Amino acid sequence: MRFRLLACDYDRTIAVDGTVGESVLAALRAVRDSGRLLVLVTGRNMEELLDVFTELRLFDRLVVENGALMLDPERDVERMLCAPVSHRL
Repeated sequence: MRFRLLACDYDRTIAVDGTVGESVLAALRAVRDSGRLLVLVTGRNMEELLDVFTELRLFDRLVVENGALMLDPERDVERMLCAPVSHRL
């Protein structure tokens, strides 16, 4: 079986204490160079993510805000995957 996509969480998966190490970045690049797609999945919003990680273009897609928003970092396109949380909440 050949896997075509690797989806990985940010915190405590590819990042330790909010930081992605060089060895992890190299491994992710190797996956991408093998022709597979990379998807970063996180509960963080974009502002929080950008505070700790800037290598967004390493990924083909980002799913942020606990699955509410999908981004294509190459084309800078956002797509809401659900209705926004109510202001009252």
